[in-house]
Amino acid sequence: MPTYSDAWKPESLNVWIGSGFSIGSFLFIAGSILTLWPVAARTFSMSGFDVNAVFFLGSIFFTIAGYLQLFQAANSGALPHESAEPRRFFLIGWQPSQIGWLSSFLQFLGTLLFNACTFMALLSIESWLQQDLAIWVPDLLGSILFLTSGYLAFIETCHRYWSWRPWDISWWGALVNFAGCVAFMISAVMAFVPSGGASSAVITASVAWTLIGAVGFFAGAALVLVECRVNASPPVALPSTTPAL
Repeated sequence: MPTYSDAWKPESLNVWIGSGFSIGSFLFIAGSILTLWPVAARTFSMSGFDVNAVFFLGSIFFTIAGYLQLFQAANSGALPHESAEPRRFFLIGWQPSQIGWLSSFLQFLGTLLFNACTFMALLSIESWLQQDLAIWVPDLLGSILFLTSGYLAFIETCHRYWSWRPWDISWWGALVNFAGCVAFMISAVMAFVPSGGASSAVITASVAWTLIGAVGFFAGAALVLVECRVNASPPVALPSTTPAL
């Protein structure tokens, strides 16, 4: 029967975190492809509203995974040990001096801003100023938070500002996740709508960078799931070298 301590095992939460980010990233990939190739959207009889709804749904999965990651970081030092006395746990916590918690907190805030901008994109906003205030500003701020969070996660994994560890799955996960954050940042900057309206080339480029960022996040989430599988695998027993009597 699962116990409280079993529910707190890092690999248990990481499976849900990786799955949430994988689904969210997949939906962002799908939304980007449908935007870049309208023929595909028409094939599925999807309107512009439907395509924007795909992005909004993806942002919801980002928020769920982001909160689970924050919840895990907030309670990383509150695991029950041998004591039968239940330990207190925190829904959010406040540990700004802990790089893992800070990274998770900033990313969670970023997901909330993505919720806001993708939801506002569902509405019919004609004014360029309203589009910038309701969609571009939260998109830009969310991307800044994601970028900061991604680099903090990379530092936490490397235990330094930069390292080269291609043999380490965690390093690859942090690296491709950070690369996805960079792509989201570029996309957000290019999504600004000037008073004369954005050109189709800039809009296409912005969506393309969103696609690249989503692929980076999907790869990072997939590596988290692979790492969970590796860590959960039982150690391989080595043959005994003791001669039989």
